[in-house]
Amino acid sequence: MLVNNLLFVSLAPVLIIALYVYSRDKYEKEPLAILLRALMAGVAIVLPVVLVERFLSSAASETEGLAYVAYTAFIVAGLTEEAFKYIVFLLFFWNNRNFNEKFDGIVYAVYIALGFAAIENLLYVFTGGVGVGMIRAITAVPAHALFGIVMGFYLSKARFSENYRSLFLFLAFFMPFVFHGIYDFLLMSQSPVMLVIFVPLFIYFWVSGFRKMAISSDESSFRDSNNYQNKDGYSG
Repeated sequence: MLVNNLLFVSLAPVLIIALYVYSRDKYEKEPLAILLRALMAGVAIVLPVVLVERFLSSAASETEGLAYVAYTAFIVAGLTEEAFKYIVFLLFFWNNRNFNEKFDGIVYAVYIALGFAAIENLLYVFTGGVGVGMIRAITAVPAHALFGIVMGFYLSKARFSENYRSLFLFLAFFMPFVFHGIYDFLLMSQSPVMLVIFVPLFIYFWVSGFRKMAISSDESSFRDSNNYQNKDGYSG
């Protein structure tokens, strides 16, 4: 019973967010096979991320105070995790024929992030218990998804914009990295002042994420098609 509860608390927020993002892809749904591939890509990067993070952490073992917190938040966690998500997106989804509208980039990036978040959440919850899972269900898991939205938003702009492609490719990594680093820094600092800053910042992440999804959805090339077909060949 305990194991089932821990599994539910760990994976339920991942499933809820995955279904929500899928529902927001209104004009041309992604094939389930590619969504599963994105999730598995996120799962696959967990091991190399852990290995790199351990190496980077050991390299700064003598650092203390806020400098260590900043290093851990931005370099160990933010840089490593967002870099691996970015790399697998470019390797496996950038040239995929199904990537044919702007919202697709958000879907792929979020599902990669959720695959990673699912395994990370299992590790934390099975170690810390249901209480940890409840907190992470409203913080860490949504945060990974929101970082994915930002990454996917700019990757889509890069793919479908002839101008400023290099800039958008840069922002697709840089913005999630910065957001991730700030998010972790504020929490890891364990400072009341930082925690006060964290609340409005996290609200901003949510508002910004919803806005980016709305913009990408509104700019869908399939929006004005009355007889569009989804990627499985059925009428929409």
